Amino acid sequence: MGGMVTRPLLVTLLGATGSIGLSTLDVVARHPQRYQVFALTAFTRMADLHKLCLLHRPRYAVVAEEAQARVLQSELARDGVSTRVLVGEGGLCEVAAHPETDLVMAAIVGAAGLRPTLSAVQAGKRVLLANKEALVMSGGLFMQALRDSGAVLLPIDSEHNAIFQCLPRDYARGMAEVGVRRILLTASGGPFRELPAAALASVTPEQACAHPNWSMGRKISVDSASMMNKGLELIEACWLFDARPDQVEVVVHPQSVIHSMVDYVDGSVLAQLGNPDMRTPIAHALAWPERMDSGVSALDLLRIGRLDFQAPDEQRFPCLRLARQAAEAGGTSPAVLNAANEVAVDAFLDRRIRFTEIAGIIGDVLDREASVPARCLEDVLTADRQARALAGSWLDRHGR
Repeated sequence: MGGMVTRPLLVTLLGATGSIGLSTLDVVARHPQRYQVFALTAFTRMADLHKLCLLHRPRYAVVAEEAQARVLQSELARDGVSTRVLVGEGGLCEVAAHPETDLVMAAIVGAAGLRPTLSAVQAGKRVLLANKEALVMSGGLFMQALRDSGAVLLPIDSEHNAIFQCLPRDYARGMAEVGVRRILLTASGGPFRELPAAALASVTPEQACAHPNWSMGRKISVDSASMMNKGLELIEACWLFDARPDQVEVVVHPQSVIHSMVDYVDGSVLAQLGNPDMRTPIAHALAWPERMDSGVSALDLLRIGRLDFQAPDEQRFPCLRLARQAAEAGGTSPAVLNAANEVAVDAFLDRRIRFTEIAGIIGDVLDREASVPARCLEDVLTADRQARALAGSWLDRHGR
């Protein structure tokens, strides 16, 4: 890249209106000679997508339903914008694998991002992975598709991006081969880190979504509050870096300045530090293997003054324990965990269950749905459907 680029690289942004999407567009707009927006997608925020299309003039936009597409297409035509509007999962997969797309930012939240992200991988694209569920659900299939296609996968989660930066370039040879003892996955601890355990049952969705350090969407904010986010990241780290669950240790670090660390057998620990701003990992992955300005201010360690660490409390946050169990079980267990969690978080945000019942639903579903080998995508999607049905029946019996 860099001096060799003769034309701007074309970027497809799956999930353009969320926090990762908007941060990506901010970084891209800082480097118009290097990047151009090719496709933007959104699920519900049509007014936001319309504004982004006016601003960035993408070749394609993708929406969830035909009715949305008709409205957006006519609005854009009225505005003199030639963007073509596509619909549904088919549209997402089309722009993700489009021959002209150079880079795909996979930032759709949840299981909905699985197929389009996999399409981008199968098409051999440079995939910037912000959708952790794609790897959590179908890690083995996903990594095999990556090897088969020669696609480049760059992690965007601040923790996985930090680990990627702290590992040697040839880490794919295996943890032991490159002298890694363990991966230290940092966690902020979320908004309830110091809340008395007895008070967790009465916390509200608003409190759960008020993260102390990061600006995130509602679903991932709740996952951070329950520490399920860290559990999903543990599973993702195992796939990304070919690590066993027992080689990934979670460390609570309230300041969110150290984004993760890699512990080597010679006693060295490499850490990646930075202000808690997603534009840093986004810019790193867009420019890799080079560096470029992200718009993030320089880290002022003297102002921060101290960095604290503690062990996570899995009694208070049982979601982390459940995720580790699913990682160890393998097969379809992570897909079951993810599906049950998505249903439970939606129910909590709708005030149908208490915060502490999120882990209860997930544990119940994991107990009732046996893990089977994930030989193909249909195995994964079947496990996902069954887990959602089981979680739904739990809500029918116990939800408010």
